[in-house]
Formats: sequence, C-alpha cells, structure tokens
Amino acid sequence: MRVGGPIGQLHVATATEHAVELVRAADLAGEQLLVMGGGSNLVVGDVGWDGAVVRMESDKIDVDGTAIRADAGVEWDRLVALAVAQGLAGIESLSGIPGSVGGTPVQNVGAYGTVTSDVLEAITVYDRETGAVERWLPEQCGFGSHRMSVFKRSDRWVVLDVTYRLRRAEQSGPVKAAPIAERLGIEVGGTAALADVRAAIIAQRRSKKMVLDADDHDTWSVGSFFINPVLAEVPAEAADCPSQPDVKGTKLHAAWLIQHTGFNPGYGLDFGNGTVALSSQHTLAVTNRGGATTADVMKFAAHISDGVAAKYQIRLNPECDLINCSY
Repeated sequence: MRVGGPIGQLHVATATEHAVELVRAADLAGEQLLVMGGGSNLVVGDVGWDGAVVRMESDKIDVDGTAIRADAGVEWDRLVALAVAQGLAGIESLSGIPGSVGGTPVQNVGAYGTVTSDVLEAITVYDRETGAVERWLPEQCGFGSHRMSVFKRSDRWVVLDVTYRLRRAEQSGPVKAAPIAERLGIEVGGTAALADVRAAIIAQRRSKKMVLDADDHDTWSVGSFFINPVLAEVPAEAADCPSQPDVKGTKLHAAWLIQHTGFNPGYGLDFGNGTVALSSQHTLAVTNRGGATTADVMKFAAHISDGVAAKYQIRLNPECDLINCSY
C-alpha cells in the first residue's frame, strides 16, 4: 500500500537455515520481531516497527515428480509459472497472486475455485516456543473455516518451506469460475490448456486491478482488505446477501455488503483528504491514491466497516495483517 513508518533493523533470510538463525538470534536477544515475506498483505502503522524485521527472500525450488517443494521466500507467481511450464496442474488458478510461497498456507490462499489446502502436501515450520524445526501435514494446520489456519494472527510458527502435490496433465482441472470460462470460450466445468488458464486468470485479475502496476493507484492495495465474514447466525438485514456454508456457520460476501451499503467502486475520493478510496473495479480493495498515511487508511477502513455495521449489523474485519495500527 506504500504506507507505514521506519523499522529498527532489517535482516534478509536467503535460505531456510539462515531464517532459523536470524529468528533464534532475535528471540534470544529479546528483540521485537516481525517475520515477513513479500509484504503484499501487510499494513504497517505510521510509527513503523521499532524492532527487527526478518524478510524471507530465497529462490530454492525442488521438483520431484509431481511434488514441488519451495522455500517460503520464493515469489509465489514464479512457482505457479514453473508448474505450468513443466506440465504440473493444480495451482494454475492461483496465478497472478502477489506475495511469497510462505504466505499461502497462512491464510489458505485461494482464488477461482482453488485453495492452498487442496494441493498442500507438507510444511516445514520453526516453532519459536520450543526451538524445534518440524515437518507438518495439512491436518495440523487448522484449515477449515474461510481463510483460516493456526498461523493466522499468530507469530509462534515461522513457515520455512512448503510442498505442493500436483498432477501431471496438459489440461487444467474443471474451470469453476464463470468469468474465466468465458475468457477461455468454454463452459463452466470444462477444461483448457494450463498455459491458457494461467493467461486467462492473469487477464481477469488485471481487469480487476489486482495485478500491481506502479503507475496505477487502483493497484496500490493489499488486495481484499476486508475478509468475508463467517457468522453462526445471519442477521435478518443481510438475508439477501450471497452466501456459502462454512464449518463455523455461513460465509457472506463482504463485497456485496459494502456495495449495498452504498459504497460503490471508486468511493472515497470525497472522503477525508481524498488520499484513500475503494478501487474503481473492486469494492474489497482499499487503495492509496497517492500521499496516504496509514492513519488515512485506518480512518477510511473504519468508515466502511461502520457503515456496513449500521445497515447490516455485521462488523467487517481486516483480511490483511495490521501491524501497529487498527481501525
């Protein structure tokens, strides 16, 4: 989002062993520690982070048959491109998503009918409480409810590498999203060449301003700022909101709630000092229109959340990670 203040120290972990050394050293020194990947899902306060930051930044990828094991610091879309190029199907629908491999299990990253847990085989994690490096299976990760895992909102475990189990195929799995099927000229449920699906996904994301363009403020965002709410009981006011079942109740579409509250795409240029607004293409994306501070972002996010709560009795929470800031 191009907001936030300074940090105390920056350490770049170029390998998993290096990451463990850096985290252990910071913990032994009693330093305040933030571990991050690409930072695409972070909003940091204007005060910054007065401590150590360990950034995971590595390029190790191993392909063994239909399994791909990658360091947490590997750029996610680079991994997807490699899988498609090698004829490995299963993650082509996750093309164009920013961030790193280590972030994918944290919020069970998903798009267009595929989620990380569908293809996850194992994760290597470092436990900051015990000092142990452990190999975890998917059932240990706490997946289930929308975008949740044991890693979400917890700094106990550091993801070191991730292994995905794919399948060798020239064709994708069934294309579940109507806009993607339309771009491919096929029916929903049909299949297409992996490279064609990847190209269609990226084109669709770009049309929604979800692919970073340094010259386009519509893309200066963390993607979906608000998470789709999961409720044990849906308020009567929100009975018309599109929904899906979830293990913890009913998942509602935050974008629908926002727009039907009256906050349309592009809303916000007349709010506050005009530096923060919803994307012109995507009501879940809160964007920096240039010159915004984190305080501006928080004020705007609170305004949207308050409006939805007043109309639908539902409070929208952030999907992104808020560091030293809140709304």
